[in-house]
Amino acid sequence: MIENHLFSAIRAAIPAMDKPLARLIDGTVETYGDALALSARLANLLVARGVKPGDRVAVQVEKSWPALALYLATIRAGAVYLPLNTAYTLNEVEYFLSDAEPAVFVCRPEIEQDARALATRLGVGAVETLGTDGKGSLTDAAAFPDTFEDAARGPEDLGGILYTSGTTGRAKGAMLTHANLLSNAQTLKDYWRFTADDVLLHALPIFHTHGLFVASNIILLAGASMEFRSKFDPKEAIALMSAGKVTTLMGVPTFYTRLLDQPGLTREATKGMRLFISGSAPLLAETHRAFEERTGHAILERYGMTETGMNTSNPYDGARIAGTVGYPLPGISARVTDPETGAVLPNGEIGMIEVQGPNVFKGYWRMPEKTASEFRDGFFITGDLGKIDEKGYVHIVGRGKDLVITGGFNVYPKEVEGEIDAIPGVIESAVIGVPHPDFGEGVTAVIVAQKDATLTEESVHRALENRLAKFKQPKRVFFVSELPRNTMGKVQKNILRDTYKDIYRNVA
Repeated sequence: MIENHLFSAIRAAIPAMDKPLARLIDGTVETYGDALALSARLANLLVARGVKPGDRVAVQVEKSWPALALYLATIRAGAVYLPLNTAYTLNEVEYFLSDAEPAVFVCRPEIEQDARALATRLGVGAVETLGTDGKGSLTDAAAFPDTFEDAARGPEDLGGILYTSGTTGRAKGAMLTHANLLSNAQTLKDYWRFTADDVLLHALPIFHTHGLFVASNIILLAGASMEFRSKFDPKEAIALMSAGKVTTLMGVPTFYTRLLDQPGLTREATKGMRLFISGSAPLLAETHRAFEERTGHAILERYGMTETGMNTSNPYDGARIAGTVGYPLPGISARVTDPETGAVLPNGEIGMIEVQGPNVFKGYWRMPEKTASEFRDGFFITGDLGKIDEKGYVHIVGRGKDLVITGGFNVYPKEVEGEIDAIPGVIESAVIGVPHPDFGEGVTAVIVAQKDATLTEESVHRALENRLAKFKQPKRVFFVSELPRNTMGKVQKNILRDTYKDIYRNVA
């Protein structure tokens, strides 16, 4: 008999049923035994609602303990977990439900009436609700046995579908198998040395691969514990560190800039911490250096994406170099190719990053042609531009679609951003290309400056004169109070390109 590939591994890793898995903000402690019992009741409920192995369960709810148990229940029932960003409107959700055709949609109570009407129109079999407080029709109806015979699912069966942002077209559902999820979590657990003694400050959303498939699965496979929070509070984070209640933190760069704003962030406060990890968006080298100066801890930056989970990581032992995302993880191969010809490039040259390994997804949901076009010789074409240096460290230069081609020359935004960010008074910058009548695209900089800075467009131009080739220098510079970001802190350059798309229209 085939076991449930992912959940069997999770079950086997449980150190004891009374071992704490999650401590909630109100002090409630949920044990591994509690997780098994609640996920069993919810799995029984899903089956009662008509869910069969291979069916999709779409979930758009706020982070809560029952929401995490629902993920486990979906896996145990042999279904495919489909988390949706809580920021999506019902109009946007309509596309995902019509494309994925889930058997059940779990939503927030406040949109229940509209969600039921939508579900009826699209043929979704059942709708349940789950609120921020972890209460709703889902938990009200979960008066089922707290035991469940896990559905048999093999390594190549789907465990999850995550939709990409769709900034360059309609969103694509990345199909992740049990083997994809399990192999990546096991590799990261070992590489980052997680054990049952660890306590993770878990303040990431669980509709995203970072908070769900990375953070949660690692903890489950390590038999470790979490301080489970719906959002990140830097003051509380420092208090938990100071009290020795957490040993690790996984965060986005914003977590670390907010911690640096706190005077309580000191070496003494963080002396009990084992590891700080950052991902989902580039970490500024300045943030990396400032954090290490204040705490003595070098943040470990890694690189991953929806379709692959994690691909590379700075080493646990060894130099964690600011501005790099480290080495390919064990079992994963990375190469850099010429975007036009596909030829593999030597170390040091910038090109398209491609990866191969057990972490790489099965393909895009119901898009066989798109799937085929994204692979070359068994390698997944990530869409990220970068290079591998002589020491083997991977550097991300930017997204392929963010490359600026001006006057026939390629300009990599990260190189220009690095020079701008080094100008005194600059907090951060984003460099984009927008239509230009003479050059095809005009290099354009959008800057967030310190409040007391006296920067001007002219002063930025002067500062870059001897730092960059003329064709790389921004033709225009704009100042904003903040850069647009998605929920994981990644700068949304597509929004910037749209905002400034007409600035060169009347250039002679």
